[in-house]
Formats: sequence, C-alpha cells, structure tokens
Amino acid sequence: MKIAIAVAALAGLIVPMSTAQAASAAPTDTPPAATAAPATTPTGPVLVARWDFNAGAVGGRVTDTSGHGGPMLSARGADQGAVQYLDGPTGKYAAFPGLCAPDAASCARALLEAPNSANLNPGVRPFRWAASVHVLKTEVRGSANIMQKGTSATGSQWKLQIGQKMGKAQCVVIGVGSPAVYIAHSSAPVTDGVWHKVACLRSGTSLSISVDGVQQGSTTIPATLNITNTMPLRIGGPNFNKSSDMYHGQLDDVYAELG
Repeated sequence: MKIAIAVAALAGLIVPMSTAQAASAAPTDTPPAATAAPATTPTGPVLVARWDFNAGAVGGRVTDTSGHGGPMLSARGADQGAVQYLDGPTGKYAAFPGLCAPDAASCARALLEAPNSANLNPGVRPFRWAASVHVLKTEVRGSANIMQKGTSATGSQWKLQIGQKMGKAQCVVIGVGSPAVYIAHSSAPVTDGVWHKVACLRSGTSLSISVDGVQQGSTTIPATLNITNTMPLRIGGPNFNKSSDMYHGQLDDVYAELG
C-alpha cells in the first residue's frame, strides 16, 4: 500500500496538504500540479563499517559487510601468530592467539588492521563502536584491547578494552588538544567465557557502555571533544611491543555506526 501511494504521489494523483489547507480548499475538478518528492536524509545512525567474519579471510584480508564501503581488514602477525576464523553456531568468528608465558622467548601475536577512514573519525558527532567478545579472565593480562583507533600520543582516540583486575569492559575516548582520558566501565565482568555484545556510544556530553543491550555505565565528556586522527583502526591489539595490550580471546560482529 505504501508503494502504491508513493507511486500515485509522483504521478500527481496525491499531493500532501496541511490541515489548514485541507479545511479551506474549495472543491475543484482540476487536479493540482505534480510536485517533486523531497530529498531524504538519514535521521539516525548509519552503519559505516562491519566485519562479521562469516566469509573468513581471502588473501589475509577480511571484507567489510556494512554495505557502505567500509575498509577491509588486513591480518598482521608476529612470531608466527595468526588470526583463525572458526565455525560457531551462527557463522564464523575470529580467534586470536592465546596468552603466552611471561618468560617465553617468543610469543605468537596477531591483530587486524584497517586503514584510516573518514567515517571512522567521528569528530564531535554521535558514534557507536561495538563487538561481540568471548574471553576468560585467565586470558587477560594487563588491559586487552578489542578495538582502537588512535593513541594517547596521537592527539585523540576511541577504544574498547577489557581490564585485567575486574574483567570489566571499558570504553575510552581522548579528544584533540587535551590529555584528559574519559572512561565508561561496565558494572559486571565480561570475562566469563560466554559471548557478550559490548557497545560504546559517544553522544553529546555522554560516553556510555552497554553489555548485551543493557546500559551498564556512563561518564560525562565535553560536548566539544573531537576524535579525529590519521591512525589505522586496530582490532585485537594496539601493536606488537613487548608489553602490548593484546587480546587473546574470540571476536565476532565488530562494527561502527556514525550519526
């Protein structure tokens, strides 16, 4: 029915009228002139990047499935570390190398990286980043970086990580021109070996975190906090430094929404 009405409107058979116009219009046998349909713009968040891992990797690269031209992920490894794409109940997921012994001579590590993209630099606009995580507390040493764009040294940052001490998820932002770090913590740990969807949302003066669709924490941030940098997006760890905060669990359905 909606399609039929839309077609009729374009053909000039139906023209929307305000309540006042409808009340005062005199009957006429002459149909009104056709008018152009107004342009439509998005009224809510737009999915700008998504990696569901269902197709695995082709040539070491994971294709974006957002439908909005998001960047591809490239796999990187150190000490023969590699990301595996394993079958789960609803499709494939990404599995990262396990935690190494503290005194290990070498340690297999891996991460996924996407190049800098305008849609991953939200500036002051509303922005959501999220991932489904499956990890045990014994797999977390230090902080475990799930996804991160920018660092404290590059002027701005948005990040999702898991803290070791309590096993709680954390959303982190840093704005251009300020060293202040803002963190929203989940109220419960996510390191129980069960899949959890963790989402961060920056909107106006609020940075909030939700787990499995329920908001668990928030903090106030400046409305002018600007997140813009030229760094790549990294998933599973920030770098391959000796003390790097690598993630050693499994991930699925990693995505970002803008607006």
